[in-house]
Amino acid sequence: MLDEKRYLFGGLEEKLGDFFNRWPISPNQWTLISLAAGLVSVYLVIIQSFIWAVFLFLIAAFADFINGIIARRRDNYTRAFRYFDTMADRYVDGLILFGMLFLPLPVIYLPGYVWLFLILFGSLVTAFAKAAAKEKEMVIVELKGGIVTRAERIILISLALLLATIDTTFVWTTYVLIFLAVITNFTAFQRIDSAVKADKKSRA
Repeated sequence: MLDEKRYLFGGLEEKLGDFFNRWPISPNQWTLISLAAGLVSVYLVIIQSFIWAVFLFLIAAFADFINGIIARRRDNYTRAFRYFDTMADRYVDGLILFGMLFLPLPVIYLPGYVWLFLILFGSLVTAFAKAAAKEKEMVIVELKGGIVTRAERIILISLALLLATIDTTFVWTTYVLIFLAVITNFTAFQRIDSAVKADKKSRA
């Protein structure tokens, strides 16, 4: 949902762009910072240092936000940059879920690792539904939107980790992960449905 409301943050993006464009860091270097922060956050999750894990995970998300702004400012928003950025995002998302595999999540309906797999699977299908629709020429404009996109996933994963600081049984953490698993896969179905409808409309 938040990716469809970027216009609400136009002023903030402008100010951040003015500030960080002065830094001698290229868009690809910002992407590498995002990857590095993501790797450190995984280790922090494994050792159950959740506050710092969330901090580094949000740093990774922030660096990913900044790299696009800087790339557009410097006319470096190339296909190669966007490809590298997209693949880096998938690694950061997958790594944080990998780290959570080491937590003693309780069995709530299903084992914790199953919910983590469903989150990862749903997020990958959501991204692939967009790419496949474009590749198969089912849509003209790139598919976006859905009930939960990457921004919401970052927020909910951060919430799940923060809850682990006050609930050592990880019950509330697991409930957040269950919720995320369900809505992430629902979003994937939304994207698939949108692609099919767009294709039918174009052939009508």
